[in-house]
Amino acid sequence: MDYKDYYKTLGVERNASQDEIKKAFRKLARQYHPDMNKDDASAEEKFKEINEAHEVLSDADKRQKYDQFGSHWQQYSRAGGQPEDFNWNAWRTAGGQQARHVSQEDLQRIFGNTGGAGGFGSSGGFSDFFEVLFGGLGGRSGGADIGRQRVRQSSRGQDAEHTVEITLEEAYHGTQRTLQWEDGRKIEASIPLGVKTGSKIRLRGQGQRGAMGGQAGDLFLKIKVISHPLFKRDGDHLRTTVPVGLYDALLGGEVEITAIDRRVKLTIPAETENGKIFRLRGLGMPNIKNPKEIGDLLAQVNILIPKNLTQNEKGLFLQLKNLRV
Repeated sequence: MDYKDYYKTLGVERNASQDEIKKAFRKLARQYHPDMNKDDASAEEKFKEINEAHEVLSDADKRQKYDQFGSHWQQYSRAGGQPEDFNWNAWRTAGGQQARHVSQEDLQRIFGNTGGAGGFGSSGGFSDFFEVLFGGLGGRSGGADIGRQRVRQSSRGQDAEHTVEITLEEAYHGTQRTLQWEDGRKIEASIPLGVKTGSKIRLRGQGQRGAMGGQAGDLFLKIKVISHPLFKRDGDHLRTTVPVGLYDALLGGEVEITAIDRRVKLTIPAETENGKIFRLRGLGMPNIKNPKEIGDLLAQVNILIPKNLTQNEKGLFLQLKNLRV
């Protein structure tokens, strides 16, 4: 069984901080996740190695023991020591001295039936290197299996994702949703103001339950904002169309328009062109990271052309046309 260099697996230095370890793990986990590499049989094994390295290096006690073991193992190897002569049991109980103590039967179970040096054992999760170092061997009567059971006892639950549809008004004000799992468990979820389609809200510990008392996973709410009949979102701004009569556009006037949370009056200057956009500051959407920052309402003029003109009206427009020639 080869010594596993967990730092090399994650591509970090031995003095790496927890943030650096977490960042490296997340990057590699996404890269080698089996769901993303369905045609690559080696990706699953690589993913397991990455997960095992993170399991050790993200835990202060495991990392300390691993670092201590690594120092002794390198000295032992340089001195010509063989795996079968290393006292693995001592490392489980006291940190290790080098004396023959493991039976040949145990060694065969550790080294001989794992599908290759450093491979993953029957637990399907962690390698025998991990289980010997942290789970330990209790002797000849199935100690390795006991170690595997101990690793399996506490496992974190899976994260879950759920799509939540809300209205634009709910995105503006913020809202609540009551969610229910199939087992009857209910979750009261607060959706902050300013969210948009694609926003994700993380509810820690509200995902799938952990196995054997392990920590529950997280629940991610994926937001979908329903289309609005009056407004189109543009970042934190809102766009809307304002119908303006021909005479107000030519001579100037005032129109009342609908904003997301109120009615406001908009002054139309004389000779306003069709398609002109008026910016009404602070009448858009709140910023999700800083709700005090509000976007603007961008109102585009749509001039209404009179229809079903009478003969008298047509005559007046003809006079106006002749005056402009």
